Amino acid sequence: MHSITTNIVSTGAYVPERAVANEDLTQFPASVLPLIREKTGIARRHYADDDQYTSDLAFEAARRCLERAQVSAADLDAILLATSSPDRIQPATATRVQDLLGARRAFAFDLNSVCSGAVFGLHMGDALIRTGGSRYVLVIASELYSRSYINPKDFSTCACLGDGAGAVLLAASTGPSGIVGSRLHTDGSGRDLIQVPAGGTMLPSDRVTRPQDVNFKMRGPEVQQFATSQGAAVVDELLAGCDVDRREVAFVVPHQANLPVLRGLAERLDIPFSKFVVTLDRYGNTAASSVFIAFDDLMRSGRVKPGDLIVLVVFGGGLSWAATLIRA
Repeated sequence: MHSITTNIVSTGAYVPERAVANEDLTQFPASVLPLIREKTGIARRHYADDDQYTSDLAFEAARRCLERAQVSAADLDAILLATSSPDRIQPATATRVQDLLGARRAFAFDLNSVCSGAVFGLHMGDALIRTGGSRYVLVIASELYSRSYINPKDFSTCACLGDGAGAVLLAASTGPSGIVGSRLHTDGSGRDLIQVPAGGTMLPSDRVTRPQDVNFKMRGPEVQQFATSQGAAVVDELLAGCDVDRREVAFVVPHQANLPVLRGLAERLDIPFSKFVVTLDRYGNTAASSVFIAFDDLMRSGRVKPGDLIVLVVFGGGLSWAATLIRA
């Protein structure tokens, strides 16, 4: 009797139509705009229209994912939505996605581990399938920071962040391909390094006295050091636990933080940067959705061969960090 494994059936991604190039950020002096590409590697990002919500982006990514798999939403058992920019505080944004898809059988819920949420969601979806309780699980990551959290006058964050969504369809299988293993970590002592201070019970909206407290903020140098060190450490831990040599890895799909972080990861891991999937030049940092958008880009590129080993690695608020190993 073969044990149940979790296969990656298909992927999907969606970014809003409105592209915002670096030179379009005219609220900043023209002299500093070239620094965006030079320091981060980002050339443009996409912003949602005023009538689009986080759930709309999630729905578009999910719809494309299901179409490629030729799987009906009616067959879904579960929808897991990773987001740190929900439609509303409650109910879960995943409930609107379920309704838009017409996935009446599926239970749906949100999870928030900021930029690490997609891989946390993959691990949870993998567990749902391996326990035999679910046949099809749709994991989505969707973020809309441009309207909710970006301070347009904060050069360090506005220049980096964009909107978008990605989706991965998981299914029960007995074959060798799919999710090989995952490692997840949290260090709550670093929770203040990446945050939106207002909007919760610590600082309700009606008690906000500083407008900037409703905006996303992070302590950049400390976050960059954390991302490169812990990102590399969790990949090493994952590969060791799965008995895989790093030289066997065909592709690394990282959270698209910025180019220095990705290059630092490659150097620490001693994995050629040519194996890293980079999409931040086109889409910027789209928080939880960035790793799924990059993964979809890879899977549609024609470069992946059966049996290839792919590592997804993420790091973000919480502090949180995680990695998943996938066999194509």
